[in-house]
Amino acid sequence: MKSREEIYSHVVGLMSDMFELDPQIMCEDSRLYDDLDIDSIDAVDLIVELKSYTGKKVAPEDFKNVRTVRDIVSAVEDLLENE
Repeated sequence: MKSREEIYSHVVGLMSDMFELDPQIMCEDSRLYDDLDIDSIDAVDLIVELKSYTGKKVAPEDFKNVRTVRDIVSAVEDLLENE
């Protein structure tokens, strides 16, 4: 089981690589669309990458209400807990 800190670190690293974002500007309260300029296509790409990380099928509806980095971390945490 991965800790919340490990998940957060992975998500920030992934977003930094995928979207060329400075990890220093990201925090759990960063809003995906408003603060990080991540659009819906980027979000789909992120879901695909998270599938590789979790080893589980990630349903788009699981991410329907995701608005912040914290929401992503919580969604991934939930996926990993339901192993």
